Amino acid sequence: MFSKLENLLTLDLSSNSFSGVIKLDVLSKLKRLMKLNLSNNTLLSWSTGSGSNTTFQELDTLYFSSCNVRQFPNFLRSAKKLSLLDLSNNSIQGSIFKWESEGWEQLIVLNLSYNSLTGLEHFPGKNLKFLDLRSNQLHNLPLTPLPPSLQGFWISNNNLTGKIPPSICNLTSLDVLDMSRNYLGGVIPACLGNFSHEILNINLQMNKFRGKIPDFCVDDNALMNLALNDNQLEGLLPRSLSNCTSLKFLNLANNKLSDTFPHWLGVLPDLQVLILRFNNFQGPLSISSDTKPSFSSLQIADLSQNKFTGLLPTTFFQNLDALKHAISKHKSMFQEAWENLGLYQHLALDYYGQISVNVTTKRSDIELEYKRSLPIFSGIDFSSNKFYGKIPDVIGQLHAIHMLNLSDNNFIVLNFSDNNLVGPIPQGNQFDTFENDSYHGNLGLCGFPLTKQCDEPKPPPSKFKEDEGSPISFLWKLVMMGYGCGAVLGLSTGYIVFTTGRPWWFVRMVERDWKPNFTSGSN
Repeated sequence: MFSKLENLLTLDLSSNSFSGVIKLDVLSKLKRLMKLNLSNNTLLSWSTGSGSNTTFQELDTLYFSSCNVRQFPNFLRSAKKLSLLDLSNNSIQGSIFKWESEGWEQLIVLNLSYNSLTGLEHFPGKNLKFLDLRSNQLHNLPLTPLPPSLQGFWISNNNLTGKIPPSICNLTSLDVLDMSRNYLGGVIPACLGNFSHEILNINLQMNKFRGKIPDFCVDDNALMNLALNDNQLEGLLPRSLSNCTSLKFLNLANNKLSDTFPHWLGVLPDLQVLILRFNNFQGPLSISSDTKPSFSSLQIADLSQNKFTGLLPTTFFQNLDALKHAISKHKSMFQEAWENLGLYQHLALDYYGQISVNVTTKRSDIELEYKRSLPIFSGIDFSSNKFYGKIPDVIGQLHAIHMLNLSDNNFIVLNFSDNNLVGPIPQGNQFDTFENDSYHGNLGLCGFPLTKQCDEPKPPPSKFKEDEGSPISFLWKLVMMGYGCGAVLGLSTGYIVFTTGRPWWFVRMVERDWKPNFTSGSN
């Protein structure tokens, strides 16, 4: 049928239920065919036909993803004009040898991700711009240098060992470098912070890198996303990071870094995510008076599991403008990068702008992924430090915040004033230590230490019934959730519960994940 369509330029048969044998000798009769898409079928094998010379002289684009292919198609050797080849999500095993990819001088995009490749003898072509080798079983890179034309290089989630090859630093046109989730070690090359003025995304998380973080952004740089978390990095943060004026995402969690709070990062106008969790940061949360505004775009700040001390500075929270207003007003974390891709948006795949963050709640870790949209989650986690004193009232102004974790510190004061709370005040534990001033502006409250006595022993449950019929605990359990063991939930969240009545996503999370335990010790 198709062989009679002699003038056909594009053939798209993707996402069907085709199976069996593809007769290449039939398709090869389409002499002018340039684009062929057979992705998302359960194709089993290729057939060249007896005695036929199967060639695709004009073919420049082939999508052959998710087709259960088990070996590299030999007919592609004749596709001299091929510029885009997608063989991702198949079952190709072993190595791809040099002779199998000869003649691909025009290849721009090669996607071999999500296969079972163990080796790649050389990098095909001399004009390759996007190379995706994610989620294979590669142990090492070819000895031949990476093509200097590369703009996007993904090789995460493999079995790479050793050090980052020096040839990486010759990729002066690189936009994205993702070598995360491997077993790479040694020191991060000093050149990596400044080898490309075009670099947008460097992801080296979940490896075994050690030593100090190299200087980034010594010269002009477009770096937007830097993920170095889950390694063995140590020492001070390089002050050159304050020159990364386009930086939006910085994840340094789970290392051995030892420094004071990097208040100098507050000069970065677009910094939205700052994660310093599980290091050896120490000292007070000082904010430089010379930095105005400071951290104004920040939406996620995770300083948990460190050694920070002192009072929480009111100035820090006053500067968090992005958490005071709706997140939608801010531009997407990777929107600029995505727009710059233009024609190559579909070539760069979803992973171009994808990063992940582990957000720790009281009971579990939640992995959040950001692709080409703004973070839909915002939060502050200062848990497991040595902060003390009063929780600043200004936190109640952070109306856009979704999660606030101040647990496992040494806070001794909590003020419930002006929140329209109602019902009896719980007795015992920390509640008995609060004065009248802690409840000012809540005319519906009753019980000790207030002079107003409660008429009813229990609050009316009708307003706070779950859709399925299970009763929702009185708001004090939400506001004071885990307070006996040091956890404090923000007053703004408590206010939302009362004024809206049904933030059921929050209530369900509390009922599912939190089990009250007032015997585990308190601050």
